[in-house]
Amino acid sequence: MNNILTKSTLIRLVSVWLIVLVFMLFGHMLIGDNMTIPSAALGFTVLLGAIIAASFGVVKEADKLAHTSGEPYGTLILTLSIVLIEVILISAVMLGPGESPTIGKDSIFSVMMIIMNLVVGLCILFGGLRYGEQSYNAQGTLTYISMIVILGGLALLLPNFIVGAGGGMFTNTQAIVISVLTVVLYGFFLLFQMRSYKHLYIQPAPGEMTISFPKKAIIEQHAATTESTANSSEIWMRSIILVLMVLPIVLLSHSMATVVDFGITTANLPKALGGILIAVIVFTPESITAIKAAINNEFQRAINLCHGAFVSTVGLTVPAVLIIGILTNKTVLFGLTSTETLLFVLTSMLSLVSFLGKRTTPILGIIHLVLFAMFILLVFNP
Repeated sequence: MNNILTKSTLIRLVSVWLIVLVFMLFGHMLIGDNMTIPSAALGFTVLLGAIIAASFGVVKEADKLAHTSGEPYGTLILTLSIVLIEVILISAVMLGPGESPTIGKDSIFSVMMIIMNLVVGLCILFGGLRYGEQSYNAQGTLTYISMIVILGGLALLLPNFIVGAGGGMFTNTQAIVISVLTVVLYGFFLLFQMRSYKHLYIQPAPGEMTISFPKKAIIEQHAATTESTANSSEIWMRSIILVLMVLPIVLLSHSMATVVDFGITTANLPKALGGILIAVIVFTPESITAIKAAINNEFQRAINLCHGAFVSTVGLTVPAVLIIGILTNKTVLFGLTSTETLLFVLTSMLSLVSFLGKRTTPILGIIHLVLFAMFILLVFNP
């Protein structure tokens, strides 16, 4: 018990929930209708600190559950926990008083640029500088990239090339069908990842790039042994703590959305910054975990975290945003701009080249980082 509910965990829980209580009772005085720049800055700082603290708490507990459950369940728990937070924040912005028709698209595209270029680039660079070359499970990684291309393409590219509802919008029928197809495809992906083909998402033996299909029985036996020896009470306790870390983010998300919208409007900043901010807040803890995995020569775990994060982001965010748009009759725009479309294509092609069954080298990481730098430049200087 003491090694689960540690002093630092208890302090984190109490502090975050205290901030939740304060904003529930007195938040309207700080970020209400008469919000000023100083009060918005103070509110943003406190909310950001609480959400990041809770996010790191989520990652900590999910990471402990990950090691208890083994791969690929471990990274899946962590990824789904983080993406759930993102969906909550995006939904809060959409359900807020202002109109944010591109918040879903901006957040998903920002996640792609941050995860697929910045974080993957740092993983390849730092891992390569330490170990020279790093291996991973090539088949599983290509499956991730295939999912990224098809899910990202349907959500972010297709709207610009159809009649739809006009202006790059899906009709309600198109939105419902695409939501269903996205959920079904993502569901089958998770099913195969957790059952028959989980050997594709496990680090191969040193020097290898694949795990052949017949060897999956050995992996399943190892997984069964891991699960049978796991402490069930620890799993339940950590799961409860994880939920207690997620709930404050849910409760504070609307206040954060209000402050962010006020700040972007007041400072006349690019609207895309809202999506970028959400992506940064949500994925910073997971990104640190991925980079640590690469430095520890667990490159497949880094790939599971990075690529899995984007697949889960599209698989969960697109249906959520489209359904909220239908239910609330709010405008939802998913189509990328011409600049974003080019960056999407370049990122997809670069990812395919980087993980086409070859061991990673530092130069590939630098190329990914250059592409991310161009993304940031074009946000502020299009």
